[in-house]
Amino acid sequence: MTEAPTGAAASRASIVDVAQRAGVSVATVSRALRDMPNVSKATRDRVLRAAQELQYAASPLASGLVTGRVRSVGVVLPYAGRWFFAEVIRGIEEALRDHGYDLVLHVVSDAQRRADFFESLPVRRRVDAILVVALPLEDHERDILRGLGLPLAAVAEPIHGLHGEFVDNDATARLAVQHLVNLGHTRIASIGGDLHGPERFSVPGLRTGGFRAAMAEAGLTVRPEWEVDGRFTAAGGELAMTALLSQKGGRPTGVFCQSDEMAFGALKALRRSGLRVPEDVSLVGVDDHELSDVFDVTTIAQPVVAQGAAAARWVVSRLERTADPDAPDDEVCLHPVRLVLRGSTGPAPLEH
Repeated sequence: MTEAPTGAAASRASIVDVAQRAGVSVATVSRALRDMPNVSKATRDRVLRAAQELQYAASPLASGLVTGRVRSVGVVLPYAGRWFFAEVIRGIEEALRDHGYDLVLHVVSDAQRRADFFESLPVRRRVDAILVVALPLEDHERDILRGLGLPLAAVAEPIHGLHGEFVDNDATARLAVQHLVNLGHTRIASIGGDLHGPERFSVPGLRTGGFRAAMAEAGLTVRPEWEVDGRFTAAGGELAMTALLSQKGGRPTGVFCQSDEMAFGALKALRRSGLRVPEDVSLVGVDDHELSDVFDVTTIAQPVVAQGAAAARWVVSRLERTADPDAPDDEVCLHPVRLVLRGSTGPAPLEH
């Protein structure tokens, strides 16, 4: 009996070696390892035993020659280091791993990287599906993706014609503002994002729209100077809150921060100014960031990891042909949000 190879020899074991060890054809080995039909249990067990003895691992690229797939899913996003994106990636990676797929990350953080990615994508095409995370697409970019003939899904940023996993950002903002209104606040400001930025992100506009609608429904006036760009970062939130406090005509008593990270920065600015939270100013954020509980920030929680995982499972269902064939490819799935009460919000202070 031939001994199983070890060390460097084991790493060189090929599908031909497995076929010889099992006494079957290469095609039978391929079918058995992919759990395809028309292979008897005895033959499958013999092939699996031979593969284990030889420590054989099928090459994804080689498998792709037979199946047309490489068991990899591409994820395209504008940032990788920020909390939201890291959490979405975590959800995607966990779901893909459960189904035996790898994640291939593409960060298009500037115009040149973005242009290079979309220009070379049709030639490289080394993934089985693509997920687009919080990245608005130009029409020609969307056409390039759709021309690949791969399952496509979007997370956090709606893209026409693609399956989507989102939260209702308008409703999210309304819930946050309504909480402040219920506490008696009438002087309410919003710290959000650039509504006219070159990235064309929809989230700042949708959340600002929800803020304005909730204020109107409560009979409250929106002061334009109280809608401040916080750049969706803690540093930006600090600068925005500082700007609100330096304006003439008094300060707001309630502030809707369109992300928890901006709320963290706003909290720092308030404390530096000697103001108490929530006795002087109440803050409510969005996300339920892992540090929200540490900083005691009231927030509108959204299931970030779940959105990424759901998008990954959707493309896998298309690849594995387990999805409902009549389900539309551009279906939009809205995930629920909820108010999480913590110590950063309280009753409006009495007027002096």
